[in-house]
Amino acid sequence: MQQIVGGEELSVILLTDEARKRALSIVCDAEMTRQLLIRLKGNREVCKTMLPEALLQLLPSSYEMMIVGVYDGQYQVMLMDMKNGESVRVRISDAVLLSIISHIPLYIEERLWERQSVLFDEQATGIAIPINSMDTPRLKIALKNAVAEENYELASQLRDEINRRKS
Repeated sequence: MQQIVGGEELSVILLTDEARKRALSIVCDAEMTRQLLIRLKGNREVCKTMLPEALLQLLPSSYEMMIVGVYDGQYQVMLMDMKNGESVRVRISDAVLLSIISHIPLYIEERLWERQSVLFDEQATGIAIPINSMDTPRLKIALKNAVAEENYELASQLRDEINRRKS
């Protein structure tokens, strides 16, 4: 996880393919970052008694999650019960947390992966975030910064994405 520069309340999670060749950037808020870090770096024995872990003990083990698209700057994830075919939509950051604590697989549609992912480099100092996966308030901040930095090409792309969402 990386903190977003200029966004102290935001972090980026990188999801990679099994070969670690490509990555998908997921933006999450400070509370979700804290929850993820507790599970990844904290005391696993303490985590076993936390509410999400306790509730998972009551669920059957026949679930999968699929990232199915991007809408209004948010990845759309479906949590699917493979036994009865029912599904519910969940936030991408919640899906990542659920996958970490339950080992429920998190998949992505292949065409979406090809469109949204970028080459993965463990040594990289920066992270690319697709414009269409940023929420509108973040786009407006990025637009303001791009204009201030006289990066008019980026500013026009950001403006176009904001306008596309309005229509």
